Amino acid sequence: QVQLVESGGGLVPAGDSLRLSCTASGRFFSTYGMSWFRQAPGKEREFVAGISWMGGGTSYADSVKGRCAISRDNAKTTVYLHMTSLKSEDTAVYYCAATQYHTGNYYGRKTFDGIEYWGKGTLVTVSS
Repeated sequence: QVQLVESGGGLVPAGDSLRLSCTASGRFFSTYGMSWFRQAPGKEREFVAGISWMGGGTSYADSVKGRCAISRDNAKTTVYLHMTSLKSEDTAVYYCAATQYHTGNYYGRKTFDGIEYWGKGTLVTVSS
């Protein structure tokens, strides 16, 4: 069993930067592909970024490419999402997700049935 706890959300002005963290409890963190998703009010949950369990390959949604960086620290069982040049449209609840032996890449997917664990989310509000 893996539990994921997100932190780092808050209210930030447009153009600012923010780093979200997701810390996992449980064993074998390094075997999990980790992903960040977000869900804005009235919208469907969407993929933001992913990092593979092996080799650390990363993937990003087009809407955040060039503005976000996902990284992981297996010793700390934590995955990060560093966001820069924040826009009002980045306002959403951000969720961390884990899938074992996976790339973490859900680009273009509308359903996320393969994800094994979800965090409860952290709210990011970008003021314009």
